[in-house]
Amino acid sequence: MNPPLGLGLLLAGLLTVEGLLKPNVSPKNHGAVSLAQEWKGRRAAQELARQNVDFGFKLYRKLASTGPSKNIFFSPISISTAFSVLCLGAQNTTLAEIKQGLNFRGMSEKGLHEGFHYLIQSLNQKTQDLQLDLENSLFIDQRLRPEEKFMADAKNLYNANSVPTNFQNLENAQKQINDYVSQKTQGKIDNLIKNIDPGTVMLLVNCIIFRARWRYEFDPKATKEKDFFLDENKPVKVPMMFHGGMYAVGYDEQLGCTVLEMPYFNNVTATFVLPDKGRMRQVEEALTLTTFDRWKKLITRRVVDVSLPRFSITGTYDLKKTLSQLGITKIFEAHGDLTRIVPNRSLKVGEAVHKAKLKIDEKGTEGAAGSGMQTLPMERPLSFKLNRSFLLMITENLTPTMLFMGKIANPAGT
Repeated sequence: MNPPLGLGLLLAGLLTVEGLLKPNVSPKNHGAVSLAQEWKGRRAAQELARQNVDFGFKLYRKLASTGPSKNIFFSPISISTAFSVLCLGAQNTTLAEIKQGLNFRGMSEKGLHEGFHYLIQSLNQKTQDLQLDLENSLFIDQRLRPEEKFMADAKNLYNANSVPTNFQNLENAQKQINDYVSQKTQGKIDNLIKNIDPGTVMLLVNCIIFRARWRYEFDPKATKEKDFFLDENKPVKVPMMFHGGMYAVGYDEQLGCTVLEMPYFNNVTATFVLPDKGRMRQVEEALTLTTFDRWKKLITRRVVDVSLPRFSITGTYDLKKTLSQLGITKIFEAHGDLTRIVPNRSLKVGEAVHKAKLKIDEKGTEGAAGSGMQTLPMERPLSFKLNRSFLLMITENLTPTMLFMGKIANPAGT
């Protein structure tokens, strides 16, 4: 009996709020599609985007349970997209497990892939104020002969490029892949993989890049060093940004937390959730799509003085371990069914690594004079100080897609 071939899965997410490197580039033209196709794709995309929010919260709760005082940061859409590409090659209980674990059980295979196709086209954009790229690449050993249908579907539905790779020289293959990810993230994510399992013949890399300007920028002159209180109530000094303006804000009396939305340009929003002291765990356990929808309904626009730490953190996760705890196991085992990728050999995912990096600061595009100006009503401002553990969600509003999710327990940590 032949030993199983190895398949790797690497996911990189980068979010940064800063000046954009390549302004004034038009969104990619993916060709015309019929109105009926577009309508079906949009409807499927909206359904899977909502299910992906719930998957993100489910994964968040699992990560939070292993380290309650740790920073958490990851991209739900990056993880789901990569595993959905693998759904093209999975069958039977292996496919059912992935769909169940990612909250896509109720969707048809056709609807799932059409929805992701529409999402990728809709999300990928570059303007003066926003860069958002969701990319997939397949590094394939010359010894492997994948099914033509799998390769065609991966390219046509997920825009996945195939890159010839010699996995018999693991050191060179590792350098090739890490250089590729570094180049895609413009040097922000280096050394995504430390080693490649012997026997690997294919590796799927998913990168999500997000750079955006705040719609109302922070004035760097207003940033002051302030205390941020850790879970054990120990203070650490952090640069605290400040901006007073009109924001959508509300208080959830049921869970004991304040919710504030802070807009970027181009229909992207950061949602900050600040639990009352001692209520973080209660809020985390209640994180569901229903709760998120309820927060959207209870917020109203008013004048708020926002204090937000300037920080940079990185989250790195072994998805093989975490997703196995969510019921996705067969894809990591020798008897999993990925025969729609390679029909005559056993193929398993040997590793699945996700790395996401978050940077938040005051910066916007240079020369964007007056972009932060607002006319404010005469009312007493509400004070919203993110000076203890808080939750953060970044969403694209039109689809709507949860791009990133996390907890900032220590802005001075990694």
